[in-house]
Amino acid sequence: MSKHFEDARYYLGRAAEHAKAGVAEELEPVEKRVKEFVGREDEEPEPSRLDKLQSDLKQLEERAEGEAREAVVSARERVAEYRGKDAAAE
Repeated sequence: MSKHFEDARYYLGRAAEHAKAGVAEELEPVEKRVKEFVGREDEEPEPSRLDKLQSDLKQLEERAEGEAREAVVSARERVAEYRGKDAAAE
């Protein structure tokens, strides 16, 4: 494909994206009024299955981090205790 056609295709895609964004921006107040009229104001959508899984994974990650920190503190205390016994034996 000629470079000119590739460029034209690229710019047509960009123009379409900008046109879509412009239309959405212009229709936003109308959409809001219709939702208010119908009684469906900005309702939060139900979380998708993927969102729920991501949330669960985040909680597991945070719990694992906390448990790892506790394990490190415990290990450091045991090492310090062991070194203290070693120094007392000498």
